[in-house]
Amino acid sequence: MIKVVVVDDSAFMRKAISTMLAKDPEIDVVATARDGEEGLELIRKHNPDVVTMDIEMPRMDGLTALRHIMMEMPRPVLMVSSLTSEGAEATLKALDLGAVDFIPKQLSKVSLDIVKIEASLISKVKIVASRRMMHSRPRPAALRAPVGAAPSAAPAASAPAAPRPAVTPSGSPKRDVVVIGVSTGGPPAVQKVLSALPANFPASIVIAQHMPQAFTGPFAKRLDGLCKISVKEAEPGDRLKTGCAFIAPGGRHLFLKQQISRVELQISTEPASALYKPSANVLISSAAEAVGRRALGVILTGMGSDGMEGIRALKQKGGRALAQSDATCVVYGMPKAIVDAGLSDEIVDIDEMAQAIMSNLYL
Repeated sequence: MIKVVVVDDSAFMRKAISTMLAKDPEIDVVATARDGEEGLELIRKHNPDVVTMDIEMPRMDGLTALRHIMMEMPRPVLMVSSLTSEGAEATLKALDLGAVDFIPKQLSKVSLDIVKIEASLISKVKIVASRRMMHSRPRPAALRAPVGAAPSAAPAASAPAAPRPAVTPSGSPKRDVVVIGVSTGGPPAVQKVLSALPANFPASIVIAQHMPQAFTGPFAKRLDGLCKISVKEAEPGDRLKTGCAFIAPGGRHLFLKQQISRVELQISTEPASALYKPSANVLISSAAEAVGRRALGVILTGMGSDGMEGIRALKQKGGRALAQSDATCVVYGMPKAIVDAGLSDEIVDIDEMAQAIMSNLYL
């Protein structure tokens, strides 16, 4: 049985989340809390496998509570986030602090359409609990308390330390386009990879991160401020260029299209039948068609198998593929799919992924 504590200042939200989770016989909501302070008390008392945490709360907000959890009793925390720019900024900070993922809540003037997230909520709770992230995921360096330090002495959050900078091999690269597919646990993983790349990175990068529409712009802006390369949310007509990463806009698909003398980015809501928007399969398949063997596909942490068929198409065109290792994924779903299908050329720890990308451009 998976034990869950729900922390939210809204009685409606506490009831809604608890009711949805109770529909699964493997999940038991053992307690609910009205704010972060009460939440910490209940987490200490019940030792839950997973916590859902609202961000804006009285007395103690969700980010402060999260810092205490990660220092004192680390375990999987899913943030409940509003689909606004402000909500996006706070959620990205929470992921930096150690939250494994977020649950978007739909806000309107008359109601909270929280029921729309039921299947995703149950799935995420079960998957992160099964991964036992409280044991396998290291706490962010900024939050590791010195011996004897009290939780109240938590330092201010900072971006996770970057891995060793990637070294650029000599000569001209054989591949000049990197396409990345990523989902659950993705923002910190993408940040770790991109922040380790040099300013003279000799390829362009295009990323399909499963993320709501309101989040991709702030995510790109955040990365642009942290990385040596340029990062932006993709817009129709953008041209691929070396040393620049493009984030697919949430809620829409991103395509690569070969023009006479350049590769352009195109954005569409089609195919409407795709399970995810943006879809890694759509993006990577378009890269296979537009640039073929010039592309390197990278599949990072995430649920499901999105990206597998795109990687298959890319491999058929002579491209290469990297998969994030099981040990360093929040959820080993998307990388596992390409590994099990025999499509990955290398399985790489996230700390080594930037260097692996650099090396594979020359293979």
